Amino acid sequence: MDLVSALAKELKSQVLTSWTEEEVSMLIETPKHTHMGDLAFPCFRLAKEWRKAPAAIAEEIAESLHSSLLTHVEAAGPYVNVRFNPVVAGREIIKNIITEGSRYGDHTFGEGKTIVLDMSSPNIAKPFSMGHLRSTVIGNAIANLAGNCGYETVKINYIGDWGTQFGKLIVAFKKWGDEEKVRENPIAELFTLYKKFHEEAATDPSLEDEGRKAFKLLEEGDEEITTLWKWFKSESLEAFKTIYSLLGVEFDSYNGEAFFNDKMEAVVDLLEEHKLLEISQGAKVVRLKDETLPPCLIKKTDGATLYATRDLAAALYRQREYSFDEALYVVGQEQTVHFKQVKEVLEQLGYEWAHNMKHIPFGLYLKDGKKMSTRKGRVILLEEVLQEAIAMAEKNIKQKNPDLKDGAKVARDVGVGAVIFHDVKNDRMNDIEFSLEHMLTFEGETGPYLQYTHARARSILRKAGLSSSLSNYDGLDDPASWEVIKKLRLFPETVERAWKNYAPSIVAKYLLELAKSFNSYYGNTKIINGDQQQETRLTLVYAVAMVLSKGLSILGIESPDEM
Repeated sequence: MDLVSALAKELKSQVLTSWTEEEVSMLIETPKHTHMGDLAFPCFRLAKEWRKAPAAIAEEIAESLHSSLLTHVEAAGPYVNVRFNPVVAGREIIKNIITEGSRYGDHTFGEGKTIVLDMSSPNIAKPFSMGHLRSTVIGNAIANLAGNCGYETVKINYIGDWGTQFGKLIVAFKKWGDEEKVRENPIAELFTLYKKFHEEAATDPSLEDEGRKAFKLLEEGDEEITTLWKWFKSESLEAFKTIYSLLGVEFDSYNGEAFFNDKMEAVVDLLEEHKLLEISQGAKVVRLKDETLPPCLIKKTDGATLYATRDLAAALYRQREYSFDEALYVVGQEQTVHFKQVKEVLEQLGYEWAHNMKHIPFGLYLKDGKKMSTRKGRVILLEEVLQEAIAMAEKNIKQKNPDLKDGAKVARDVGVGAVIFHDVKNDRMNDIEFSLEHMLTFEGETGPYLQYTHARARSILRKAGLSSSLSNYDGLDDPASWEVIKKLRLFPETVERAWKNYAPSIVAKYLLELAKSFNSYYGNTKIINGDQQQETRLTLVYAVAMVLSKGLSILGIESPDEM
């Protein structure tokens, strides 16, 4: 049962006869505090039509509204607050959840449409740092939300595998590198060489010229330079895939920047054909209609193409390849201007689909209040954080449940879950100060807390000897169970709202509220006591476990049955 629709139907039939149910539904609110009721109808919109004060209208509606579904109706200032019959309404809500099963929370409005997500996108020959975690896990969760809303998704890892930095790295390797050391520990050694280049270049600016020359040789296909570049790339991708495996993230494409090298001249030609290119101080640019934006730089004075040229080529390729309905760029907020420029250039070219290209920005991980920087060595390696989280989880398991079956897998699920949830529970636009201590806290508003709540629910079902799904729910009338049921009914609209706002944090916060309600219910109710309502209570527990597992899965987090 959808409580909002049920109340809207009653209001329309009894009071607002000239309104549609949809119009009534759009006004219905959920009160901030449970003591105010289950739902509320604000009367402000009726003041002009009824020629009365909203508070007076609320009184009139409260006196007129009667239904077997409702146990209490009262006017509270300009609002009509209602309480539902928890037995009747709860029965319908749980019945709906159990009937839909694993599909509960899914939507169909995205069917037949394709979403392309540009996400993660680390640079080769550099370690996978905490700085890339946000794009990876936020992008993955948004892709999961899209899938739950019926969309086909294409996840693209637009690897940073081109640019002057690779010329610098090649120079560093040829000057100071040890091939054997690089083969033994490629990413760490290449990272060390990259930092050394910038340290030396600070006192020897000629190194910068050498780096640019090396990259030019790479662009021209020099055999030795290309071989080194391919080696660096291969080693990097293997290292990245180890981390993606830990995070449980998969991609449909690893086409990086280099993939579009032979596709950029066509973009330049297209811009020439549409007479959009201008010469500005020797460079080729596109002037934008939005005067708050700087011109989009397409070719530098030396003829080299830039990020914008490459992203234009990538957008055109992806539209041809996937016919996307939306293209989402899950990239840090510092790239906002860049994506506005790219989008407007495509719009000037006449591509209507460019309107559906969206930048999904997010805040930074900070270290001591400062942006992490690979070049300056101010970086925290994600793999080290993940391994430390797993080790901490393993230690906790050995102390509290040493005989746990599949303890190593559970430790991995819990440790990785702690890292992912620490990220996605935050509003994506907020910066996050890196703190290993806070990230690996296994109490409070954390991933392990949600996983433990799920495991607790599964444990109750096992103790009752029930491993399959339940369907016998006759209704409960205690306040604690009703609070849980009200939370459960909000899951489908939570999924929809999270998708439409590209905000996994909405799901994360919802799961915390559901877990708190369930744990309060568990703490005050003897679920297994052999009475006639035992199976009804167990069915409620089953529904909670199912929704927690589904919600965690959307966030990219496993939900162990035992912990």
